[in-house]
Amino acid sequence: MLSSYPKTRPVLSDAYQKIYNEHYHKNREGTTTASFLSKMMESWLHKKVARDVKNVENKSTLEIGAGTLNQFEYENTKPYDIIEPFTELYKNSKYLPQVNKIYKDIAEIEKSQQYDRITSIATFEHITDLPKVVAKTGLLLKTGGTLRVSIPNEGTILWKLGWKLTSGIEFRLKYKLKYETLLKYEHVNNANEIEDVLKYFYANVKCSCFGLSRRFAFYRFYECSNPRIDVAEDYLK
Repeated sequence: MLSSYPKTRPVLSDAYQKIYNEHYHKNREGTTTASFLSKMMESWLHKKVARDVKNVENKSTLEIGAGTLNQFEYENTKPYDIIEPFTELYKNSKYLPQVNKIYKDIAEIEKSQQYDRITSIATFEHITDLPKVVAKTGLLLKTGGTLRVSIPNEGTILWKLGWKLTSGIEFRLKYKLKYETLLKYEHVNNANEIEDVLKYFYANVKCSCFGLSRRFAFYRFYECSNPRIDVAEDYLK
């Protein structure tokens, strides 16, 4: 199962590269009509991740793929560290003063730095070497800590239908290009692959869905505990 990692992204043509940064930033900010609607639905992802710190302000947190720092709209716990390689996404955020430390890669964080919780919202589908990241999270959690991950239900019919009728139409009208090509570049992992990786490195993995089931849902949320430390350390050797 892990032999397919690290994955390689497909090559984007010049036409896609030309509009990539503009579209990516607008999509993360929710400034287009379709992305605004998606952002409203995606509040489920943020709320599920933040549920364990409702009315709590003293749980140390590491967020993987913090983007524009919009998770601060849903929680206010500290100290709060982030991993985000794209400075442009957060440099003008009003929430930046609430961030304790900023990393570009999880490999930069020493194992002596321990967290009560590690979180990620709509990021794991983008990571080309996902097992390496998930393995490291297990080594960075305090005893009793949790990894809390929310993702789009990539690879299922309801998710595909959802983007085809919203972002897909908007993208084609604006750029005269196929949105599916961009998604294949961005989403290198589907939801089932992500679940397999989580279960490989964690003994306890609980899943809940925004929909009827794993097969018929828009999003998934995972709460992972009891990391398999020996498995993680062996993988990262």
